[in-house]
Amino acid sequence: MKKQIFLPLAAAVLAPWLLAAPAAAAPSEIAERPIAGSVTIARPDFGKTLPGEVNKKAIENVAWRLTPAYDELLLPEEAAPETVTIFGSAEASPEQMAAFITRRNPAPKLNCTVPQIVRYYYEEAGREGIRPDIALCQALKETGFFAYGGDVVPAQNNFCGLGTTGGGVRGASFATPQLGVRAHIQHLLAYASSNPPHVTVVDPRYDLIVHDRPDIHGSVQAWTGLNGIWAVPGRTYGQDILRLWAAAKAPDASDAALAAAEKKCRQAPDEADGYLYRGIVYAKRGDTEKARADFETGATYDTSGTALYDLAILLTQAGDTKAAARAYDNLLDAHPAFSAAAWYNRGLLYLADKKPKDAEAAFYHALNCNPQGAAAQNAIAVAKLRQKDYKGAWTALETAAQINNADFDVLANQIVFDACLKEK
Repeated sequence: MKKQIFLPLAAAVLAPWLLAAPAAAAPSEIAERPIAGSVTIARPDFGKTLPGEVNKKAIENVAWRLTPAYDELLLPEEAAPETVTIFGSAEASPEQMAAFITRRNPAPKLNCTVPQIVRYYYEEAGREGIRPDIALCQALKETGFFAYGGDVVPAQNNFCGLGTTGGGVRGASFATPQLGVRAHIQHLLAYASSNPPHVTVVDPRYDLIVHDRPDIHGSVQAWTGLNGIWAVPGRTYGQDILRLWAAAKAPDASDAALAAAEKKCRQAPDEADGYLYRGIVYAKRGDTEKARADFETGATYDTSGTALYDLAILLTQAGDTKAAARAYDNLLDAHPAFSAAAWYNRGLLYLADKKPKDAEAAFYHALNCNPQGAAAQNAIAVAKLRQKDYKGAWTALETAAQINNADFDVLANQIVFDACLKEK
């Protein structure tokens, strides 16, 4: 055997990797990658193909790591995505945006505080007339809520992937977070307006859009107009940003939010919006039954699928996974391109129900919605492992590592998988 390892837990194997990298020079295939805070690891090149025979007794006892289900409840889109313009006023307050970021990532890798980064977006975008809350949501999508993990590293203060082309190309760097925000806003301005910025240009790619892409410069008015242009293929790039925006505007558990929800339901009893708003308030107040009733009522009026998505999340959290699965199936039958999150969550329910083949198909749907989804690619590997497709699982993990080479779930699974190989 390569290692004596029978693992219900990965900790025994992972422990040696969670140390600061040694002072001695690492082999060329080893790359230093930040994981959390100041902790770094030396990341091996595991290779694209399975390098040896699997110790089946060892691998059967492994609890593989998966990214948890998406659990952010959403409100219906207030307007068709293609009508939401890049220019406009904020609808979410700075306080809402700061709370949204902290909720999703309590320890963002920023060179400033969360309130400061929010303030920079509201100042820089506000000066140019761009919606600051949605521009910030674009940064959240690009950086994974400031967790990073791709080619860009936190020290660059690059919040929108400026200058990154893949393959380890870091892209642009900025001296301060505020300058990084300014560059982001200026790059949006290059797409959305033929007028120059109000302050000195710091975006190193601004002139490239202005002079080399006259077909794009000043012509992109809606966030969905960035699809396939800012991000490639990016078929739902703008829609994904707007879904984050909707989540950021979602109500809290306060009495004021409940009163506002009651008013919405009274004013429009035959529209979904009020029921979903109130359902989210009830869910956050811990009243599952009232939340479920509102989401079910909302689903009778909602044509977007959002009510079924919220209902499925609520039912999963309440432990009624069969009803949750039915809600996801109804949603995805009617709206197969609803979101990567919905497909990913459905895949997790298939895995829990010991249906790995169906889970794998769901995770592939999630990847189709978001080709850069390392979590879905990692989950495909786990589904293949459950089917004993070890070669396919190894390759899937390598693909996940290429998408995000600092995703800890991927790295942990690769380390444990490697430990479950027999010695040649």
